[in-house]
Amino acid sequence: IHAWKGYKDFAWGHDELKPISKSYSEWFGLGLTLIDALDTMWILSLKEEFEEAKAWVAAELTFNKNVDVNLFETTIRILGGLLSTYHLTGDTLFLDKAVNIGSRLMPAFNTPSKIPYSDVNIGKGTAHPPHWTSDSTVAEVTSIQLEFRELTSPMILLSLVLQDAVAEIMKQIHKLDGKLDGLVPMFINTNNGQFTHQGIYTLGARADSYYEYLLKQWIQGGKKEDQLLEDYLQAIEGVKKNLLQKSSPSGLTFVGEVSHGQFSSKMDHLVCFLPGTLALGAYNGLPSDHMDLAKQLMETCYQMYTQMETGLSPEIVHFHMHQGKEAVVSKIHNLLRPETVESLFYLYRFTKDHKYQDWGWEILQNFNRYTKVCTIKANLCRSVWDISLWINDKMDSFFLGETLKYFYLLFSDDFNVISLDQYVFNTEAHPLPIWASA
Repeated sequence: IHAWKGYKDFAWGHDELKPISKSYSEWFGLGLTLIDALDTMWILSLKEEFEEAKAWVAAELTFNKNVDVNLFETTIRILGGLLSTYHLTGDTLFLDKAVNIGSRLMPAFNTPSKIPYSDVNIGKGTAHPPHWTSDSTVAEVTSIQLEFRELTSPMILLSLVLQDAVAEIMKQIHKLDGKLDGLVPMFINTNNGQFTHQGIYTLGARADSYYEYLLKQWIQGGKKEDQLLEDYLQAIEGVKKNLLQKSSPSGLTFVGEVSHGQFSSKMDHLVCFLPGTLALGAYNGLPSDHMDLAKQLMETCYQMYTQMETGLSPEIVHFHMHQGKEAVVSKIHNLLRPETVESLFYLYRFTKDHKYQDWGWEILQNFNRYTKVCTIKANLCRSVWDISLWINDKMDSFFLGETLKYFYLLFSDDFNVISLDQYVFNTEAHPLPIWASA
């Protein structure tokens, strides 16, 4: 309520709240935080707040704007948020808006290679890559499938062009050279459809959600698409073979990176999505050692919080593998990201071990202690070692859309609230239905 009130009072209808200056910032000018938070409010039974937001969507939300938007971010936050809210509420207002924005994103796929451009002008119907390159990010072009597939699932009749466009991306990635035991590079060229900047393999930024969406598409489609499962299982084996190491002195299992044959002990906080994804796979019948690895990595992600003086994880750490401190902080800020809380939610759902709730409660208390300002929570942008903090004047939409939603679901013992037998979460924590088996 505190977070939503700050947005309502000072940033209503705008993309993101600036909590310290009590103002707002625009990214796309589409009410990003409001749309990202719709299903959160519904799940939390904040009916009055939901109805106010719904009224804004009905009266004010328009996509007929001369504005460039990022294909990936718009898909996971806006399209995903609208589709999720439609399925939870049954209100076709949200479906109509979803179809509208989905169709306006289609020019991104008009490329020589069928690998989509990163940016779309949703008013003009034009698309282009970033000004500095003709590449797209692998994670971005392979993490829009859940949403576009849902637009063309048996429940929603829309042109099969949408489904074919996102399926073609996965087919091309499947057959490309340049992988390392199923691990993919971070960039792909929109002209020739080939990987670029090869030799760097990470589960962090620019690659992370590729692996997540391999598994989740397989689950969404009723576990019938063998190519997706094959690529996912191969990638997890590639992680074990090439990226998995132990820290010193505590022996924490962590996921590093490989750059041109050289291992780096760098681990992004973003990688903390992996314990939850591994656990989800094990729950859906994949090898039991995936759950074992999920528990080990969950411990590591928790330690990334608890070993800091503030109890908040840095954005990036480098683990020691031989001697000295457990880890060296590389990027010292904390953005209130959801990945660790997300994985805690999955681990608690599947194991019923209350320690995961306890760990989440510690993290939430530290968010409140160090990032809550008189208006709202804000990004922590100084050293996570240092309690004399500097607070950044920004609240990302994912804090309401993802982080707080996963906290609520973690602390709930009603496992029928967004049952994982019925829903699969997109990478922005918007639950989409698992398709009924034919």
